[in-house]
Amino acid sequence: MQPLSWDIFCRVIDNFGDVGVCWRLAAALGRRGQAVRLWIDQPEALAWLAPQGAPGVAAIPWTDTPPDLAPGAVVVEAFGCEPPAGFITRMAQRSPSPPVWINLEYLSAEPYVERSHRLPSPQFSGPGKGLSKWFFYPGFTPATGGLLQDDAAGDAAGETIADARAWAAGQGWGAAAGGRAVLVFCYDNPALPGLLQALAAPASPQPTTLLLLPGPARVQVRALALPPTMQRVDLPYLAQPDFDRLLASTDLNLVRGEDSFVRAQVGADSPFLWQIYPQADGAHARKLEAFLDQYLKGAAPGVSPADALAVRQAFRVFNGLAPGPLALPETTAWRALHHAWRARLRAQTDLCSQLLHFAQSHWPAESG
Repeated sequence: MQPLSWDIFCRVIDNFGDVGVCWRLAAALGRRGQAVRLWIDQPEALAWLAPQGAPGVAAIPWTDTPPDLAPGAVVVEAFGCEPPAGFITRMAQRSPSPPVWINLEYLSAEPYVERSHRLPSPQFSGPGKGLSKWFFYPGFTPATGGLLQDDAAGDAAGETIADARAWAAGQGWGAAAGGRAVLVFCYDNPALPGLLQALAAPASPQPTTLLLLPGPARVQVRALALPPTMQRVDLPYLAQPDFDRLLASTDLNLVRGEDSFVRAQVGADSPFLWQIYPQADGAHARKLEAFLDQYLKGAAPGVSPADALAVRQAFRVFNGLAPGPLALPETTAWRALHHAWRARLRAQTDLCSQLLHFAQSHWPAESG
């Protein structure tokens, strides 16, 4: 496959999920022999997210006066963060052909994703007049752009779930003997105290270790009186490979946003609960239900309709979209559902591969 030069633009909105996605994509492209420049407005986040950097990837500070660099063959604006006007002007002037311009959209399971994936958006005004921008939608079906799973546990580094658990134990982050470890990486969540009660209920008597990454949920848990069977461990910010190992090592993952949400599905052995980013207009409710429709469709053998409904209800309560209390689904069925879903996702072509194929098939780009 022909190596191309890539420019990926990333603005850190909040909670670092956007830079997590962009760095993961940049590193995956670099591993496949592509030359990548990641333009980022908060490059200091990479000091802990990617302290070792990645082969083929250069970080470019995206300041109010960005450097006047010539555009590469492919320009990716993540989540609609349009590149600087001067850079777009240079895109339009690039000779002999302008770059392949891709808008990498937010992940969703809603029906519009399949309809809108790979559609062009001709630019009729502004510095990019005459160019076309292409919509590229990640998703959960073969009719979408797929998911970033280039480093799903065991795929790239040769690590297994057992390796991840041994690594976590070596860090002092493993479950106690006969107990379980739960990663807590969500937003401030009114349902979180009820979930902790469910974990400590007589039906779930295992000792539970809560692994708390920096963020609002850790502040929330610190203010709670935990039952005697539960302990918390405060973790530092983790580099992305260590975060992936942590997700793969636990017995339940409470995740948020997009990057950790995807990792909990393709790289972890255990079930998860996703706290979707709440939106004032309630759009997050539709987005959650669309995902659950996909997640629970064609459930695994041995997973009854009642089991699937229990999983759906747990997600709803965890997101404040159904009244509590939060009841944990039956563990064996929940894990079987997760494994079947993970297998379906891993059988699909990943996002990095699809982007590479798309860029190659559209290069040299049309001049408009």
